[in-house]
Amino acid sequence: MTTQAGEVTFKANMAAQQDEVYVDGQLAGHAEYRPLEHGRELPHTELDDLRTRGLNAVPTGPFVADSIRQHPTCLKLRPPEQRRALGLEGGV
Repeated sequence: MTTQAGEVTFKANMAAQQDEVYVDGQLAGHAEYRPLEHGRELPHTELDDLRTRGLNAVPTGPFVADSIRQHPTCLKLRPPEQRRALGLEGGV
């Protein structure tokens, strides 16, 4: 996928137990997980880190959006004007 930031690619790094995103070949971010027998446990540490640093979350998939929707404290990670477009109305 190509964006204004450059060429974006995704990689599953099973050895590090994380999914990674690269922009123009450089690691730009990751989401850690814990493998389970029939899935993955996704800790909320990334959202907590964003909140601590005063940054916004950009939920590009339904699972992250659902997580934000289900945890009202995380809803503050989205600017109010963007919550409706992402289907994240409610609690603040």
